[in-house]
Amino acid sequence: MRRVVLKVGSSSLTDARGMIDLAKLAAIATAVRSAKAVGIEIAIVSSGAVAAGAGKLHRARPRTVPEKQVFAAVGQAELMRHWASAFAPVDVAPIHVAQFLLSSDDIHSRKRYVNAKQALEAVFKLGVLPILNENDTVATAELKLGDNDTLSAWVAYLVDADTLMLLTDVDGLYSANPKQDANAVKLSEVRDISQVLHLAGDAGSASGTGGMRTKLKAAQIASDAGIDTIILTGGGAAVQASLSGAAIGTRIFSTRAPARARLAEDSTQIGRQSAKHSWILHQPTRGVIVIDVGAKAALLAGRSLLPSGIVRIEGNFNSGDAVQIRCDDQLLGRGLSSYRTSDLQRIAGKRSVEISAILGAKPFDEAIHRDRLVLI
Repeated sequence: MRRVVLKVGSSSLTDARGMIDLAKLAAIATAVRSAKAVGIEIAIVSSGAVAAGAGKLHRARPRTVPEKQVFAAVGQAELMRHWASAFAPVDVAPIHVAQFLLSSDDIHSRKRYVNAKQALEAVFKLGVLPILNENDTVATAELKLGDNDTLSAWVAYLVDADTLMLLTDVDGLYSANPKQDANAVKLSEVRDISQVLHLAGDAGSASGTGGMRTKLKAAQIASDAGIDTIILTGGGAAVQASLSGAAIGTRIFSTRAPARARLAEDSTQIGRQSAKHSWILHQPTRGVIVIDVGAKAALLAGRSLLPSGIVRIEGNFNSGDAVQIRCDDQLLGRGLSSYRTSDLQRIAGKRSVEISAILGAKPFDEAIHRDRLVLI
């Protein structure tokens, strides 16, 4: 391992009352410090802001979304204070921490994604430990979905991690729900994540908002980027053992080459395009572009999608949004549209030389450039 993203779930940070457990934070900090001492870079995706807010306000955990947002706003500052203290014990040199609050736009907007990536690389170069969380104060759906698991997978993308480690209240992935099936067996290794996606459950603790379903979703995103995922429990001791090479929990192997090997330290055009294509593959699509067989043949030959090959357009999207590309009933791939729906409808079926006369300008020859397109 060279670079690891450690996602710490609420259940791994809180006590039986659902309040932040400082001893648990200290144990995780000790494990991370040991890993950094041998050259492993760590980024932490930390849950627990709402729990920290509940402790600070001396109130029961909130029930409504606005209450959760307020608790998260209060608790985020408290949580970072606890993390900073955990990484600055009195008897050793402190590890400085940096707070990153991300939203879905920081992932789905290519410009903001690149900006976040550059900021995180600068943090690592300075030897600072990044601690990330969803911006729960302004996020609503994420609070309901427990999306820190998914966020941690995207952070692994952002930092070109080798391993995504999900610290939770379950000691791994089982063949069935161990609480319901006495014959359930823990899977120590998974070589093909597509074979285990059906093994998913809901959140297992009162503090958590995710579950095995969101963890497998995160593992799938990571796998597509060449990143292995480890699901484990046991707090700081388990993290330290795993970072030292112990085979604990469940390791989900990626079917692709490791991110850093594939990107070649992001020094080649091939590496940059590979990273960008992986990002495009997981963007939510806003519409569908249906093409003819001639355009399909051009795409399969590595060319861009021109307006002349478009048969039909569905949905409502803007320039830069991700769309599906279909030929008849077959899904061919995904790409970032060069034009918004209304303009693309006007030039569909037309040659590129006609675009200026139709639209009054020609920003692009292509409806989707080949560098912004991924074939499935």
